[in-house]
Amino acid sequence: MRIFNLSMECYPVAKVGGLADVVGALPKYLNKIEGIEASVVMPWYNKPFVHDHQFEIVFDGWIHQHHQTFQVQVMKERSKSLGFDLYLVKIPGLLDRDNPYGYWDESQQFLAFQHGVLHWLTAMQIRPDILHCHDYHTGLVPFMVEHCPEFSFLKGVKTIGTIHNGEYQGQMRWDMAKYFPWFDGGKWGLLDWNGYINPLATMIKCCHAFNAVSGGYMDELFQSFRGLESLVQQEYAKAYGIINGIDTEVWDSETDDFLDFNYGKEDASTGKWKNKKQLCEEYNLNPDLPLFSFIGRFAGEKGADFLPEIVSKSIQQTQGSLNIIVLGSGDKNIENELSELSYLYSNFALDVGYKEFLSHKIYASSDFLLMPSRVEPCGLNQMYAMRYGTIPIVRYTGGLRDTVQDISTGGSGINFGEASATAAVEAMHRGLQIYHVEGLMPKLVQSNMSFDFSWEKSAQLYLDLYRK
Repeated sequence: MRIFNLSMECYPVAKVGGLADVVGALPKYLNKIEGIEASVVMPWYNKPFVHDHQFEIVFDGWIHQHHQTFQVQVMKERSKSLGFDLYLVKIPGLLDRDNPYGYWDESQQFLAFQHGVLHWLTAMQIRPDILHCHDYHTGLVPFMVEHCPEFSFLKGVKTIGTIHNGEYQGQMRWDMAKYFPWFDGGKWGLLDWNGYINPLATMIKCCHAFNAVSGGYMDELFQSFRGLESLVQQEYAKAYGIINGIDTEVWDSETDDFLDFNYGKEDASTGKWKNKKQLCEEYNLNPDLPLFSFIGRFAGEKGADFLPEIVSKSIQQTQGSLNIIVLGSGDKNIENELSELSYLYSNFALDVGYKEFLSHKIYASSDFLLMPSRVEPCGLNQMYAMRYGTIPIVRYTGGLRDTVQDISTGGSGINFGEASATAAVEAMHRGLQIYHVEGLMPKLVQSNMSFDFSWEKSAQLYLDLYRK
């Protein structure tokens, strides 16, 4: 079975969020199953990975968008170093930039990527068994395969859409239709949602099956989906929930090159203490205090706007008997508020930016990881934390609901229900009580490190869906 994963991100080539981690792991684990050939197709970016690896040009052609003609080059990584074939699509003027997102013409970029991929497959007579489309950026592919005559060679190829985050749908005005490959105008309703072209809605309408990245999040989409509730209810027969896994070869405390001190389950308490001591020295924190952390984007859906209040309240209410470290970037107002607090409180450390190596160190060093998310389709951070023996403190929503069970119900995490700073701080107080119960923390650390969040199970669920 030949599967092409189409995505704007893939770790370690280009990463903005969890989408990259999923796309960088799923095909690798699928390829361990006999008879499966999974690949990734993504845009070319001006990134170190691209310059540090050798690529060969496997296709060179042209596409037309409105009155413009663009060159399309497809490059294949020679060494298969990621455990799967990696194809990069380069379109000078559109797909040759530094980052995946943030450009004024990104709707045209995403259209050009999808057009370019299908043009390449058609021209080279490559007919995969499955086109796996990740998020709205590739959500028009199922429509184009079936309703753009230019790609008639691909008509009937099975398409699957994965919703990593339904908050983003790619809505665009109808004048963008001029950039599409020619299609039968009578099919316009498949593109339309409330008077706009909506790629995520189109994906749901046109794909053969779609899934959310956890069962809990799939359930939530039926009730709250930024206006698409009625659509997902109508298409319920095609809907599945498949929890993401984590790449246990990358996230392994015993072999992780990013850690100052490696450790396994048996010596976890000692190993975590050594890492914590080192990290606290680097950020002028007291290693004898419990360490709470937050890692992620400063965005409302992550509950990051609660962070300034969480930091202030938790430190004031506990008379400074804890440490907090935050790693992330995004909303400038949140960054500025947190920056001011880092000068005010000596036991609060802030590092602004995306630093993969530092995230590994924080997971290994922290006693607790905080995730006050308003929306969390799956969440990978809580799995990384548990893999490294850290206790997650999470709002009970989406994938967090599926993966973190409260200690009061026999689990090894802490849940809270309300999306607020007050609820998060109350959950942190519970964490402090647990921390000071003699002998309890080592048991919870070992319990969390025993959970199996590997991609082997999730990859098998995707394979079952492909076979259906």
